[in-house]
Amino acid sequence: MQDILEQYNSVSENQVSTWFNVGVVSDFPENSGACIKYKTKQIAVYNFVRKGKWYACQNLCPHKMEMVLSLGMIGDKEGIAKVACPMHKKNFSLEDGSNLGGDDLKIAVYPVKVEDENVYIGFSD
Repeated sequence: MQDILEQYNSVSENQVSTWFNVGVVSDFPENSGACIKYKTKQIAVYNFVRKGKWYACQNLCPHKMEMVLSLGMIGDKEGIAKVACPMHKKNFSLEDGSNLGGDDLKIAVYPVKVEDENVYIGFSD
């Protein structure tokens, strides 16, 4: 399972070589998550309407090694957008992937842009 986790690495907007079209805005629930597939990766996508922003991260929980983060609840912790894993409630920042509980486990995050109602996620591979 560790080899699956190793394929997920955060990408900053200046590292993007491919903007992958994952659908249109109406394909994604508001204030919740959905899962898309890019190559061998499962990516959780969140339309965080309350914050007026979109987020994307790996769907793989680094603790339980299950593809569940798209099912997690999103919210805000001290101004930081976060997702809580539905299996163990660990909170991860949707901005930088850090574990907001202080553990060393973190998740990969990806930039998202919306153009003409199309949703794109940025990848570097």
